[in-house]
Amino acid sequence: MKYMKERQQIVDFGKKLITEKLTTGTGGNISIFIREDNVMLISPSGIPYNDTKPEDIVVLDLDGNVVEGIRKPSSEYHMHCIFYKKTKNVNAVVHTHSDYATAIACLNQDIEPLHYIIGSVGDRVRCCEYRTFGTQELADEAYRVMGNNNGILLGNHGVLAVGSSCAEAFSVAKDIEFLAKLKIRAQSIGTPVLLDEKQMEVVVEKFGTYGQIFEDDED
Repeated sequence: MKYMKERQQIVDFGKKLITEKLTTGTGGNISIFIREDNVMLISPSGIPYNDTKPEDIVVLDLDGNVVEGIRKPSSEYHMHCIFYKKTKNVNAVVHTHSDYATAIACLNQDIEPLHYIIGSVGDRVRCCEYRTFGTQELADEAYRVMGNNNGILLGNHGVLAVGSSCAEAFSVAKDIEFLAKLKIRAQSIGTPVLLDEKQMEVVVEKFGTYGQIFEDDED
């Protein structure tokens, strides 16, 4: 069985989705891109994270065809594939249903730059329009709204985070939940004071270069 290191990473980070309260049940999904082989590994559909084993991880090509595995892959594989097809440095995608971020996603609101940690995500956390889960339409909308950032809210759905590694994408998902919690709590007692454009430029610079490097395409 190939890709044991990456399979184990998906298993381990899947368990962390539960322990870090970024999802419940079997909600959300995780994938890793093996760039040299042009295949992705993704968590299986419908298996609780604490019960998932390395052999349950499914290997797909970027058209969604199963290369290796006996399990059904996550239904959201379209939303993972599109970033691997169209970016040069995204090697992992993490999708969560964390409470606070999903609450804001259900309002179809962005998370504004109310705290400097937003620099790990981008200039703000944008919310895309609702599209049916598990569809190419959702993948296209998520990709469009992500732009050069590392994470977004999926309207009436949850969170999508990307990174050069699984650890990086997971960290972005955690930061988005932290920012969502701050937004809700701050708005419950007043109006948050937002960082201005110049302050955000400094924040982004201190976080280093962020976001994807896009392929030239006409899509």
